[in-house]
Amino acid sequence: MSDVVDGAGVVERLRAAGCVFAEEEAAMLLAAARGPAELGLMVERRASGLPLEHVVGWAEFAGLRITVDPGVFVPRRRTGFLVERAVALAAPGALCVDLCCGSGAAAAVLLDRVAGAEVHASDVEPAAVACARRNVEPRGGRVYEGDLFAPLPPELRGRVEVLVANVPYVPTGDIGLLPPEARDHEPLVTLDGGPDGLDVLRRVAAGAPEWLAPGGHLLVETGERQAGAAAEAVSAHGLEVRIATCEERYATVLVATRAG
Repeated sequence: MSDVVDGAGVVERLRAAGCVFAEEEAAMLLAAARGPAELGLMVERRASGLPLEHVVGWAEFAGLRITVDPGVFVPRRRTGFLVERAVALAAPGALCVDLCCGSGAAAAVLLDRVAGAEVHASDVEPAAVACARRNVEPRGGRVYEGDLFAPLPPELRGRVEVLVANVPYVPTGDIGLLPPEARDHEPLVTLDGGPDGLDVLRRVAAGAPEWLAPGGHLLVETGERQAGAAAEAVSAHGLEVRIATCEERYATVLVATRAG
């Protein structure tokens, strides 16, 4: 094997490309590759800026291996906090919905951690829907293609106990400040939240009361700077809002509850 594709060579190539966690990434690439030729190709794809998860085809998320296809939003570590809060609020057998589901990571965790959960998920991106179906439906959930609530079965109205929405919340003007991995390889619709980053959140908040059961919860990830404005946008629709944070993961989550 040439020095380009042995362990030390992989680390060196990744470091030269600016990968901060070169050693950890090299270990993943070495484990995933089926031979020197494939390893060399994978290393070059990663060095060119393709997200590591797209190169190896999966992401570790909340203890699960989630399939992530090229062109699909990569589940972030900080979103594990959102899902933890959702799992904590979901009683056994809970009816749960995952909007803007991307790869279906949140839905998969709900199915894995909540006994007897009924989980439905939706996304507007066809590539994400195809990917999510491979992560969610073998675990017993359902995935639909469409905009937010529109493709969900109408019989879910007024019955959803836990509604997770990992909406895009980057302000349009800040898209250019994102790492190239995100802005060049993930769909813009999964990142761009409009002028103040709250456009999609407002639409979810407007529809949530119709879909939530009495006492049901809406959980949304947002940016720390936006938390106050996001809470106002959600509470404007009659939901009781609290803000939860995890400093370790730089995560901010709104937990909104429909009155019982």
